[in-house]
Amino acid sequence: MKNFRRGTAIVAVTAMAGVALAACGSGKSSDDSSSGSGVLVGTTDKVVSIDPAGSYDNGSMTVQTQVYQYLLNFPAGSTELTPDAAESCDFDTPTTYVCTIKPGLKFANGNDLTASDVAFSFKRVVDIADPSGPSSLLGAMKSVEATDDKTVTFTLNAPNDQTFPQILVTSAGPIVDEDTYPADKVLDDDAAVKANGFSGPYTISKYSKNQLAEFKVNPDYTGTYGKPKTETVTMKYYAKPENLKLDIKNKDIDVAFRSLTPTDIADLEKADGLNVVTGAGGELRYITFNLKTMPGDTKEQKQAIRQAMASSIDRAELASQVYKDTFTPAYSMVPEGQAGATEAFKDAYGDAPDKAAATKILEDAGVKTPVTIKLQYNPDHYGSSSDQEYNAVKRQLEASGLFKVDLQSTEWVTYSEEYNADAYPVFQLGWFPDFPDADNYLSPFLAPYDTEKKKNGNFTNSHYNDEATEFADPTMTKLLDDERTDGDKASREATLKQIQDRLATEVPYLPLLTGSQVAVGVNGVKGLEDTLDASFKFRFTSLSK
Repeated sequence: MKNFRRGTAIVAVTAMAGVALAACGSGKSSDDSSSGSGVLVGTTDKVVSIDPAGSYDNGSMTVQTQVYQYLLNFPAGSTELTPDAAESCDFDTPTTYVCTIKPGLKFANGNDLTASDVAFSFKRVVDIADPSGPSSLLGAMKSVEATDDKTVTFTLNAPNDQTFPQILVTSAGPIVDEDTYPADKVLDDDAAVKANGFSGPYTISKYSKNQLAEFKVNPDYTGTYGKPKTETVTMKYYAKPENLKLDIKNKDIDVAFRSLTPTDIADLEKADGLNVVTGAGGELRYITFNLKTMPGDTKEQKQAIRQAMASSIDRAELASQVYKDTFTPAYSMVPEGQAGATEAFKDAYGDAPDKAAATKILEDAGVKTPVTIKLQYNPDHYGSSSDQEYNAVKRQLEASGLFKVDLQSTEWVTYSEEYNADAYPVFQLGWFPDFPDADNYLSPFLAPYDTEKKKNGNFTNSHYNDEATEFADPTMTKLLDDERTDGDKASREATLKQIQDRLATEVPYLPLLTGSQVAVGVNGVKGLEDTLDASFKFRFTSLSK
């Protein structure tokens, strides 16, 4: 789910050697690579890496969902965990979670899929710890081993971890072939396609990165998703949402999935022959603070600046003016609708800008105003409306007279590297959940720095709860451990409230908006309603026409 949970670069449109790209439709847009059969899906999302160890983004996850098996998975239209490559999974002891692998599984290249491949897959995600990868999701895992060809045992750091089974369905969960994937580095996309170490419902038959990917049914797949409804699905990648809109409006593609602008969606709702489908919400847009490099002479001044910014933002204006109410204000990192969600930021700062309150916060901390904020955003990964969104944020902050905003933008290929290298003091990120639980909006953001492995515990590189700095927060670490291991609903929700209240005080992240999933299909396309569910997995297996 995701960073946005997730993203990558827009690359030059150059066809991979040896790949024949068939034309489809009238070719009226400038993004003219396409396929001639099956269902054709268009997207502006980009792929960082097909290799699960090297990506934690929505574009990569969409590909991985089609081609890899997981131990457990969510069937279309459901959030109930169901065996996929596993025959069964359960706790053996409070700190050991054991999965038995189905017999006779194979990768598409003919290699056997065994418990050894499963253990290898999880271990390499942690060992490689790629800055763009999902290793932060596996903070609860102490170790993993294959005890025989059919049995894999996860040893957990805390007893009775209620969220760990759902981690198996996330970006950290795809099973790779240990005979073709290196243990110590990410496999590049062309090599992954050539190796064909896939065991999911589809394999990749043609591939030109961030231009076109063609998926063919894997006849040996017998997992959670069942038999795909369409033999061939092609993903066509667009550099610009206006070209994606043009092609779906002209019916040159069958489905448009991420990311059309709110204005585009409103226009397409009026078009003949199209069906706009809205699915479960949960997408989160927020500002991240690098606690090391953001302005402020002391820890207390940095916190005051963050709190004053929280008191100066008008989320309702962002939702209505920029996103035409396709997004709604977010007053917590845990969006409304998730069990245990509160509105901690509304409780702390109100639902409208409060200049007097923001001024007092800064004065009490001895912060001289106006404070210069170097604010970075991304124009291509989170949709073209990011430009309007962050210009509005700049305008709102400067309207208080307390801030001077230096607003800059960088495309995702550079952005995703630079924010991980402490280049941005204050910056935009977004999130698609990995699984439908409040913890998934908390642990990936708040996990402590791993002193043994010397790496950030969270993917944002915010340095919050970094034990090597003054921003360590052992209280937060304990609260996270408590909510993950508490099987009592009322008690767990009380702990979740404490976490959200603490976040509203510390403000390492500033939640702005939450939104729903939207896809547009030509009339006759079926299955969009089934796959736009709360599991946030876009399954090609559901699509047909």
